[in-house]
Amino acid sequence: MLAIHDASVGYGDAPPVLRGVSVAVHPGRVLALTGSSGAGKTTLLHAMAGLLRPRAGTVTVDGQSLRDRDHAVTLGIVLVPQDHGLAPILTAAENVQVVLVAGGMAAPRARQVTTGTLDRLGLSGQADQLVEELSGGQQQRAAIARGLALRGGVLLADEVTSELDAGNRQRVLDLLHDEARRGAAVVFATHDPEVAAACDAELHLADGAAELRRG
Repeated sequence: MLAIHDASVGYGDAPPVLRGVSVAVHPGRVLALTGSSGAGKTTLLHAMAGLLRPRAGTVTVDGQSLRDRDHAVTLGIVLVPQDHGLAPILTAAENVQVVLVAGGMAAPRARQVTTGTLDRLGLSGQADQLVEELSGGQQQRAAIARGLALRGGVLLADEVTSELDAGNRQRVLDLLHDEARRGAAVVFATHDPEVAAACDAELHLADGAAELRRG
């Protein structure tokens, strides 16, 4: 379980972006983070991912306090960032394979997992294309493929359907729910009310505070 208790989060010496946030995301559940641009969705995801240490309060995974991003990776927290974070000089397939091999998977198995995951995202035909040759929506799906291939216990996704058409948006939502059914705790930041409505719960951010609207 990923849990945040009474956390205040901000950058540098600036006032905190979020104050007193508390929420728990259980395995098998999908939580939508909603709110306007600048409300703190990415900030909260970064705290959940170990990229940003709360000024107050705690972030824990199965009772362990999160120290930093390396610790988060060790605990199985996977982040699919809004800017996708893919290496442009590698192909879509190489971007997935490299993280699997770095995590200790044998190369033949990594190729097999990569092929299957890209196929689930409708990217079989783009597997050998450089990332810089892909459209924005294809890049988003390649980043999601990489995140799904890692099969973490916690999956964090930041606005990963923003450039997708209706069919691919539904495909991604189905895959995120598949991850939850596998036993992962999934947190998904979105501006789209229809996407949020398809999640199990919604945490709405506004004016530095968080309100659990559905849980």
